[in-house]
Amino acid sequence: MRKSLITTAVLGALAAPSFVFAADSAPGLTVAYNVGLYSQYIFRGLTQTDRGPAVQGGVDLTHSSGFYLGAWATNISWLRDNYGTDPAIAVPAYTSGGRVELDLYGGYRYTFGSGVGIDLGALQYVYPGSRDSANFAKANTTELYGALSYGWVQAKISTVVSPGAWTIGNYPNALPGAKNAHGTYYAELNATIPVSDLIGAKDGAASGITGIAHIARQDFNAGSPNDAASYTDYKLGLQKSFSEGALNGVNVGGYWTYANTKDVAWTFAGRNIGDSTGTVFVQKTF
Repeated sequence: MRKSLITTAVLGALAAPSFVFAADSAPGLTVAYNVGLYSQYIFRGLTQTDRGPAVQGGVDLTHSSGFYLGAWATNISWLRDNYGTDPAIAVPAYTSGGRVELDLYGGYRYTFGSGVGIDLGALQYVYPGSRDSANFAKANTTELYGALSYGWVQAKISTVVSPGAWTIGNYPNALPGAKNAHGTYYAELNATIPVSDLIGAKDGAASGITGIAHIARQDFNAGSPNDAASYTDYKLGLQKSFSEGALNGVNVGGYWTYANTKDVAWTFAGRNIGDSTGTVFVQKTF
């Protein structure tokens, strides 16, 4: 599961931060590589690594026209963690593999002279491995997304167009009334607040500080047996960017997340993966 990908400046602040290496590869074309280290991987308010650390990285190819392509990967654990509230019958969704998430995406972004920005694209989540196909829908998920931004604020909606959505949907042993997950959506409102600019701190320890705020609704449209999987999630955080001396290009920060997920739908390895938690990160750009 992934979030939001790093496709706009706003998303970059709200998604997991990363190390970025950029270089012009052709006229009008920019290639950016990214690698990141996190205390855990949070996707849409849910820990994907049972609160363990994550190493993530990817590559983005952007043309001056606004079109872009990218790929991003991270370690995960949730597909191999036992799923369910009863330890006696809890089983993992994947019987092999299920340790990696690979995201492939592409789209178009543009900022008008008024300052209004748009971002339209498609995203494929890939989870290599073999699933328990009798008891889980496909984990691989395809979404289309659209975002509108202005200043600090961005509104975005992502809609599932694949039969399954992160193992939720219809499958042989599903409860009566379960159906494919087409139309499942994630609607989010994000803000990146230039704290240092607002307090007039252009230099010193108080410079380079950005606030992070996020609220969103994940709504699963996969039949009434899957209604309990829907939830709302929240994020608040701060990050600090350094721009001078030996620390030039270093960013550090942290954020708090919480999702009001139901135990019956989101218990993995004996834990509700949407519980309130904190994440810290370090970032280096050059």
